[in-house]
Amino acid sequence: MKTNSIKIFFITGLFITSLVSCSKKLDLLPTNETTAEQVYSTPEGYKLAMAKVYASYATVGNGGNTSPYDRPDVQGIDEGTTDFFRLFWCLQELPTEEAVVGWPDAGLPDFHNMSWSSNNPFIKGFYYRSLYQITVANDFIRQAADDKISSRGISGADAEQIRLFRAEARFLRAYQYWALMDLFGRPPFADETFVVGGTELPKQLSSSETFAYVESELKALESLLADPRTNEYGRADKAAAWALLARMYLNAKTYTGTERNTDAATYAKKVIDAGYTLLPNYQNLLLADNNIHAKDEFILTINYDGQFTQGPGGTTFLTHAAVAYPGVAQSPIYGVREGWGGLRTTKNLVQLFPGNGDDTDKRGQFYTEGQNLEINDISIFADGYAVQKFRNVRLAGGAGSSLEFADIDMPIFRLAEMHLIYAEAVTRGGSGDASLALTYFNALRQRAYGNNSGNVTSLTLDLLLEERGRELYWEGFRRTDLIRFGKFTGDNYVWPWKGGVKAGRGVSDIYKLYPLPVADVTANSNLTQNPGY
Repeated sequence: MKTNSIKIFFITGLFITSLVSCSKKLDLLPTNETTAEQVYSTPEGYKLAMAKVYASYATVGNGGNTSPYDRPDVQGIDEGTTDFFRLFWCLQELPTEEAVVGWPDAGLPDFHNMSWSSNNPFIKGFYYRSLYQITVANDFIRQAADDKISSRGISGADAEQIRLFRAEARFLRAYQYWALMDLFGRPPFADETFVVGGTELPKQLSSSETFAYVESELKALESLLADPRTNEYGRADKAAAWALLARMYLNAKTYTGTERNTDAATYAKKVIDAGYTLLPNYQNLLLADNNIHAKDEFILTINYDGQFTQGPGGTTFLTHAAVAYPGVAQSPIYGVREGWGGLRTTKNLVQLFPGNGDDTDKRGQFYTEGQNLEINDISIFADGYAVQKFRNVRLAGGAGSSLEFADIDMPIFRLAEMHLIYAEAVTRGGSGDASLALTYFNALRQRAYGNNSGNVTSLTLDLLLEERGRELYWEGFRRTDLIRFGKFTGDNYVWPWKGGVKAGRGVSDIYKLYPLPVADVTANSNLTQNPGY
């Protein structure tokens, strides 16, 4: 079991049900001021409330350990699927060559077929999950304002700690607005000044306006967050803000129409220079005790614990769903009691690796026994190689704390991504050192190959896209990457069953963005649906 402080915060934070509204819409925020006064009356109350802001990334509700789903945060969708990263992963990975899923759940096959609508339950689930987490952050930010702290007689070191918590809540809110911008383009907006219970509805921001808002928040937080690597594991610091800025700037042309490659390189370099190091063995990045042995590569993580964040989302989903059902014989490899038999990958990902994933490049972690490289029927688990990148086992051997729920922490940002951002930003014409970009790129290849045999002497954009696939597959990047490279919707790059056709086909550019849920567009006259839906 993991013992870092944020893990402990999660346990207590699960039970603070009075902090948040049952509604998941931004115009229905918590209104019980008496309850707020009780919860936020002491420094310990603030600490527990902050736990909920973080815990909402790793849990699906307030039911506690024994019944995780009986009080879900997001309603109208199977509670077990509403974990933030599970939903984010589905929207980022399933429409790409990196993942297919064989389950027939309503709306799930639509992702790889690229045929979703504004009524898709998983799209709706992510949208409301993200708005819910913004709601929780807004409430904390509002209650942690200086006048509120002072009125409750809190001062000195306790007040400073609450101010740091407030900065972290602002970062987590900014991250959610980035995710909404990336997936939906033009999200509804409300911050801590939004009048709770009033007649005003959340306004809609353009993608450029959302970008400017998130950028301004992150720039302001540079002076407010803890210095890199000085905060508790799992809590945001300055490096997390720099990492999100670097990622945003790399995709700025998608979001705003204007490239920001020099800024992307600048902020990636700030993270690289902050003291993080690459884990020597890539295959150990996503194990049950990665909070111990991989933490020096991780900039910010979603912390999961098999005893205290129990639910079928996050890394529990990525571990179990990639193992054949029942898969009992494979449990020593994966640290699970049984597989769910759902997730695999297409040959396009496999063929990025030498020898279709042999041991040359150690990052190619595929389960091939009894699996077919070709996918003739997505519903058949044996069609398509399985991915064994996420394994609920400890570095020294043995399963994690539970065979049902994974202990694997999910990195939101890690150092390798910053290496690739710097390399790509410079290759795209941003100011920087081309030889240093090559050095950063080859550092990942040297880890992957165990020597210099995989090193390259020059960089191209095609090579960088391929390398991002090799390094970051199944970590929630691919849709955004393919859009940035102009290869997501068109017929210039296809993969098996893209567009619902075995050989793959191009689809309409409307699928570069997801639709806003039809119910929200109907309820809020300020919202305009994305084109084509």
